[in-house]
Amino acid sequence: MPTVAPLDLEGHCLAAVFLGDVPHFALADGTIHRLDHGHKTGQANDGLLAAFHDAANDRLITGGEDGKIFAVTADGNTAELATAGKKWITSVAAGPQGAIAYASGKIAYARFADGKTREFSHPRSVEGLAFSPKGMRFGVARYNGATLHFPAADGKPVELEWAGAHTGITFSPDGGFVVTTMQENALHGWKLADGKHMRMSGYPGKVKSLSWSAKGKWLASSGAPAAIVWPFSGKDGPMGKAPLELGTRGNAMVTSVACHPSQDVVAIGYDDGMVMAVRFADAREVLLRRPGKGAVTSMMWDKEERRVAFGSAAGDCGVIDISA
Repeated sequence: MPTVAPLDLEGHCLAAVFLGDVPHFALADGTIHRLDHGHKTGQANDGLLAAFHDAANDRLITGGEDGKIFAVTADGNTAELATAGKKWITSVAAGPQGAIAYASGKIAYARFADGKTREFSHPRSVEGLAFSPKGMRFGVARYNGATLHFPAADGKPVELEWAGAHTGITFSPDGGFVVTTMQENALHGWKLADGKHMRMSGYPGKVKSLSWSAKGKWLASSGAPAAIVWPFSGKDGPMGKAPLELGTRGNAMVTSVACHPSQDVVAIGYDDGMVMAVRFADAREVLLRRPGKGAVTSMMWDKEERRVAFGSAAGDCGVIDISA
């Protein structure tokens, strides 16, 4: 049976991540808690609104109500990377070569590792950001679709149109697909090679969590009483194919998903605090954590693939050791 080391905090946990092998928990008040030979606390933003795990540089990028963007590293260091004055930072992302992107209102900013920053204005507010895994390109989720920018060049952006409010964005690991979460209970996707659309609908709730499988062949999502896992192994992605439904529970909604670093397994967090791991091949389930306080808001596997850090909307955080 997996063992759980609980960490009972006050407030909403936006991000539960491993930096190095140290679990970090970023709360909405801007405090960063870490379990590094004891419970230690630091401070990033004064009011945290967005956080992104920068895997390439092993750091957590945060943005908040104070208009500042910070980088948090495993040694407990918190460094300010940029500021947008008194504007709220509502979305952050990290990309190749140390670049980051952040958004406030209708403007998306791309900041390169040397500190040079470019601004990209949009007709409506920027709702989500993501970098492509290939090349220096980032995507913006916006009203009626998504926009892809090339911040290092002066070329025209690529506009991907689809009616409705798009709230979040992700690129597939091979860079071939863009998928957005929507205000309605749906995902929408584009195949970048030919602009083909992918409609992924039928969710009873809003999709707030997405996670790509290790080789990018599957996209797991929240927003239903099961993790809805779409197949992306074919050249046209999930078009015309049914998703897997894993970890189905009749009385709880999935609120967070985190795919395993190397295997086709997904950790599933529910609105009652329960966490389960489910294998894609045969839907075999392993209970990782019994129900607790608050909906699970964030999860991440460690590099050794034996621990899962989790956080909840009620500050009910902790680390699950599956090797126990």
